[in-house]
Amino acid sequence: MPGQDVGELLRRRGLRGTAQRRAVLSALQGRPHASAADLEERIKAAAGPEGFTRGLSHQGLYNVLEDLTRVHLVRCIEPAGSPARFELRVGDNHHHLVCRSCGRIEDVDCAVGAAPCLDPAEDSGFTVDEAEVTWWGRCADCRRASERPA
Repeated sequence: MPGQDVGELLRRRGLRGTAQRRAVLSALQGRPHASAADLEERIKAAAGPEGFTRGLSHQGLYNVLEDLTRVHLVRCIEPAGSPARFELRVGDNHHHLVCRSCGRIEDVDCAVGAAPCLDPAEDSGFTVDEAEVTWWGRCADCRRASERPA
């Protein structure tokens, strides 16, 4: 998406290139796995608090995220015990590592290289086109912190 005309990209997906949609896409740039609260904070910082409430309400933010997810410009992941997270990396069926201590999320490329990356033992008649894997553990920083003497 960097270097692309965001308005044109939205139009090609059947959406109007509104200021609100552009603001959300801009806020996601360089900010993978952002929650709606993270995005709201980033948009407020860019527009000022009055600009956020005037141009994009809380409900409006969720509506924009839903629209962008529906047309596959944004991917939503929902790690257990965490708010929904949004990212611009779509269409490659990558997976995620989540730290149980700090909540850090990292992308993991598809091991096979082509969707769905995993084959179920039994498909029950489904045509499988995507797999979603989340590995849980502790990141290196949290592991090191727990190993330090108290």
